Amino acid sequence: MAERAEVRSFDSLDELRSAVGEDLGVSDWHIIDQAQIDAFAHSTGDHQWIHTDAARAAEGPFGTTIAHGFLTLALTPRLTHEIYEVHGVRMAINYGTNRVRFPEPLRSGSRVRARGRLDSADEVPGGLQVITHVEVEIADRPKPCCVAELVTRFLS
Repeated sequence: MAERAEVRSFDSLDELRSAVGEDLGVSDWHIIDQAQIDAFAHSTGDHQWIHTDAARAAEGPFGTTIAHGFLTLALTPRLTHEIYEVHGVRMAINYGTNRVRFPEPLRSGSRVRARGRLDSADEVPGGLQVITHVEVEIADRPKPCCVAELVTRFLS
């Protein structure tokens, strides 16, 4: 598997706006292990056996434990920070998500990375609101484990 390109840097909101429609690149690969899944289960109180009971999950539909869908979504800020950055802004705010789907289970021990595309950039008071289409890919699997539109506000 090819290594990712360098983090794409935008020096201004105007530069970011001009990149609408462009692929932004991919993040590094990250292993999602059982300890991370267990920590997420502890934080959220979601201890369903498909996430935390390795013995039972081995006999289940996926052959092992799987990460929570929301854990996968929660990885997207970290992964997108490895894809692109915007300079010359006061702050970036996670404003929400659109159309989130989890098409493939993320098995414990799998490697994931994110691929991003800048879908839109619209003026908002004090800055720019962007929608980044993100697909979280699983190494050696045909479908992504998460597809989402991330809504971020960059304030100047």
